[in-house]
Amino acid sequence: MDPSGQDAESYRDRLGLRGDVVRFEEGSLPVFAIGDELVLKLFPPEYHGEVPAEVAVMEALHGKLPVPTPRLHATGLLDNWAYVLMSRLHGDEPEVPDVEVSTQVGEMLKALHAIELPAALGPADWAAFVAGQRKGCVEQQRKHGLSERWLERIPAFLDGVDLGSDAAVLLHTEVMSAHLLRRNGKLSGLFDFEPAMRGAFEYEFASVGIFVTRGDRECWKALVDAYGRVPEPRRVMAYALLHVYSNMPWYLREMPEGDSFDELAARWFGA
Repeated sequence: MDPSGQDAESYRDRLGLRGDVVRFEEGSLPVFAIGDELVLKLFPPEYHGEVPAEVAVMEALHGKLPVPTPRLHATGLLDNWAYVLMSRLHGDEPEVPDVEVSTQVGEMLKALHAIELPAALGPADWAAFVAGQRKGCVEQQRKHGLSERWLERIPAFLDGVDLGSDAAVLLHTEVMSAHLLRRNGKLSGLFDFEPAMRGAFEYEFASVGIFVTRGDRECWKALVDAYGRVPEPRRVMAYALLHVYSNMPWYLREMPEGDSFDELAARWFGA
């Protein structure tokens, strides 16, 4: 059961903190603002394994990106909840698609992917991870309600994409407007690092293309120009299918239409 506001106030007091406690409405995990300067993120027992990645990436990134990231204050256990206490970022969720936001995200990703990989990040074997995702891809999309017309095309499309063997980079994996803040025309925050991984850089662009540039060609061009490298559209499309949180029916409703995965790749991830 999620902690209540009263529980969070108790945790605040036990940690010796001050300030009003306000829960953020969005997010899969309970997160509370403690006054204007701190954020308390709570992890139930089944998510304790995600704390090391959150902490490692937070420490690796702080002060090293053109966009602010939270600074780690403390981590530990409160009853059966693991917690991460961090500095609070300020701003509003950016409206997308937007060329300036896309440019700033591209600059941010360029710096992010140059950061030395924290030892705590997995998977240890990217090829094995991809193989596992590929094995379950059709069934994952079937559970989300993807039509048979599209399901039957997935294996042949994936068979035809060479995903390469580039060196792994630090991936946020869920760069989207909901995990960004903007203030006075500039991105003022990137947060939520528990899904971070090590892997192919194109994997990052799947969520960015869907949740930041949203199929807008001008925004996509601004993004990749700022990043300094153009991802191959079919590779990004493959990773959009193989992403841990991939939901192709939702993508097809929200993104520009196409009659094949190749056409979608060109429309969603092509400049």
